Amino acid sequence: MSLRNYAAVIALIVFAVVSPLAGAQSLAPAPSPTSDGTSIDQGIAYLLMVLALVLTYIIHPLDASSFF
Repeated sequence: MSLRNYAAVIALIVFAVVSPLAGAQSLAPAPSPTSDGTSIDQGIAYLLMVLALVLTYIIHPLDASSFF
């Protein structure tokens, strides 16, 4: 085979690989993320629990020392 035939075979293979991609459909865009109220409520609840724990550890030594 001559160099011209090799070039034609390579061009045919490249065209066969690339041509299905030209007719491909684009993907639909992803829906935008939404935040529901339950995750916000849970975050506030965790924050309040941590605040209560910190206040308990701050107040407890003051309260315990008054009994002795």
